[in-house]
Amino acid sequence: MIRYLTSGESHGQALVGVVEGLPAGIEISSEYINRQLWRRQQGYGRGGRMRIETDKVEILSGIRFGKTIGSPVALVVRNKDWANWTEKMSVEATGGGIEKVTVPRPGHADLVGSVKFGFDDLRNVIDRASARETAMRVALCTVVRKFLETFGIFIGSHVLSIGTAKIDSSKQIDKLIRRLTSSSMGGYAVSEEADKSEVRILDPKISEKAIAAIKTAKKKGDTLGGVFEVLATGLPIGLGSYVEFDRKLDGHLAQAIVSIHAVKGVEIGNAFMNSTLHGSEVHDEILLGKGKNFTRPTNGAGGLEAGVTTGETIIIHGAMKPISTLAKPLRSVDLKTMEIVPSRYERSDVCAVPACAVIAEAVIAPVLANAFLEKFGGDSVAEIKKRYKPAKT
Repeated sequence: MIRYLTSGESHGQALVGVVEGLPAGIEISSEYINRQLWRRQQGYGRGGRMRIETDKVEILSGIRFGKTIGSPVALVVRNKDWANWTEKMSVEATGGGIEKVTVPRPGHADLVGSVKFGFDDLRNVIDRASARETAMRVALCTVVRKFLETFGIFIGSHVLSIGTAKIDSSKQIDKLIRRLTSSSMGGYAVSEEADKSEVRILDPKISEKAIAAIKTAKKKGDTLGGVFEVLATGLPIGLGSYVEFDRKLDGHLAQAIVSIHAVKGVEIGNAFMNSTLHGSEVHDEILLGKGKNFTRPTNGAGGLEAGVTTGETIIIHGAMKPISTLAKPLRSVDLKTMEIVPSRYERSDVCAVPACAVIAEAVIAPVLANAFLEKFGGDSVAEIKKRYKPAKT
């Protein structure tokens, strides 16, 4: 099955990663991966790092003549900012004369990481716990994403809210999403439409409110979080399983979303709102369409029932907390002097919810691909195509 590993520090030489378990014959190019890396770097409210880095992937192995060959795929994304950190992040030097970071930021991994590993310099935690790591995750998962698209499975996203600027459910937005998800590009068509907004919000008026809120937060030295929606279309009925807790697809999807830096909450469909309604208002009736295919007039389940795909669009919401690094710092403790001091400021974004949604698109791809391979698997794309016979929906 597909799995991946990343390595690298935010200010180190590069981010590196390996993804294994990919079938042979997936058509992929560096340009395709770079497009997703570019999308990850966009969004109003991003910080100075985005002006330094222009992420480009280098494919080292596992691909020949534009197709995967069944072996692990190794990728590299270089850090341009490494030129300014060669002494501070040296691999082999002793570290003598380098000032240690001793003031942890509330809400970040600084304190818990230093206690866990026994560090007296928080830089060791800061550089690995940085969301910079997600650049390599996006690169690796994009190869998996291309595999899914070969079988008509498309993933997309858009932002529902930033701060208090929130899209309320409306017939106009719902109609737009239905139209986009029913197109040839399915869920990804939603992303293409959302990408037209600096904050990836489909409603222009709410988009303007969100930008204004980010500007206000920046002036105050503060940050903002929000909620995004990820959509996956083209999945057949029957992926995942209900027979054991650790095989439920919704559990794996939730873990993938919450694994993203600063994401603290996840729901399938409108789970929290649904919890306030009657069952008759929530559950999706099962009907028959043309050719006696199953149809659902609604999708309250968000494309999953009992950990198994229903054949409807998978809908996932992720809640991203405000970024931990504040220009106007909160109180903290200097671990060297054990005195209460203002937290330190590390160059950061004001808001990264639009980018977080793009990352979420990427990280669910291996989860969906593994469920797909479990049911229709083979060692090559050609072999899987012969086996792929989805249940009628």
